[in-house]
Amino acid sequence: MSAQRALVMGASGNVGACVTRHLVSDGADVRVLLRKSSSTKGIEGLDVERCYGGISDASDVAAAMSDREVVYYCVVDTRAELRDPAPLFETNVNGLRKVLDVAVNANLRRFVFLSTIGTIAIGCNGETVDEDTPFNWSDQAGSYIESRRQAEQLVLSYVADHGLPAVIANVSNPYGPPDWQPRQGMFVQLAALGKMPFYIRGVGAEVVGIDDVADAMLLAGQLGRVGQRYIISERYMTQRELVTVAAQAVGARPPRLGVPMSVVHGFAHMSDALGAVFRRDIPISRQSARLIELTSPASHEKASRELGWYPTPTEHFIQRAAQTYVNRGRAISSGAPT
Repeated sequence: MSAQRALVMGASGNVGACVTRHLVSDGADVRVLLRKSSSTKGIEGLDVERCYGGISDASDVAAAMSDREVVYYCVVDTRAELRDPAPLFETNVNGLRKVLDVAVNANLRRFVFLSTIGTIAIGCNGETVDEDTPFNWSDQAGSYIESRRQAEQLVLSYVADHGLPAVIANVSNPYGPPDWQPRQGMFVQLAALGKMPFYIRGVGAEVVGIDDVADAMLLAGQLGRVGQRYIISERYMTQRELVTVAAQAVGARPPRLGVPMSVVHGFAHMSDALGAVFRRDIPISRQSARLIELTSPASHEKASRELGWYPTPTEHFIQRAAQTYVNRGRAISSGAPT
């Protein structure tokens, strides 16, 4: 059987780079679409064809998609803290629409769309939710989640109206090396480096290992039912457990002080005020604080049943990520190349 002809869009990101690595490992014929300014640290040394261009240029997208069977679309702007949300909608919705306009005429077998678990409902009183639980927190979700919800709805409309063979992967917080630009991994990094003096009491999140995410994406490209959403997450983990696992992996002291979410909200209000004064976007904003707080357990049973996806314990990925952050920090301190 001939190798899968795949296109990865967004290969500069942690998930997209990992998808690319797994495809190459599986013997696929892999092409990536990158901007000239994109970081390629996550795919260095891989035998892939590089195309350069932007998602807003139809000719760039068409050239990259030419002769491909499966597209793995991993392009996303995750900056929930932006005071002006226009860039979120420009990338996550308008840019996506331009790609979908090309994809419907590309004779694809699958279009695997990287979405977020943030478009899934929140369970009441710790209730576990799944793909079919009605979304119930739009009044608190903010612009980032709204842009991602609109993106999903756009993909599903192209399935219904144009026959696009798309599958949606609702991925939770992924952890694991190399993660060159940590966002979800920020708390793991701080704990590993001994710079996390506290944890947030009473909060947690769904977590998953980065390699398990890539496995799920590839399975979705092979077995995913068109027009379906799949939760890609291993389990719910408290923040205290997350930072403790990270610290212990490298021999650092785990944070012992638990602060209530009210303190985080207070700090976020102050950050927003400072951001307004200095006209800067500060990562810990009121919106990002709400996203930390508004989480609940979710079931990946559908992905197991339909895709044959069985994730491994995320602790292993957190431990590896923590060691990677520490090793990288030491290399930078010594002036060694990273």
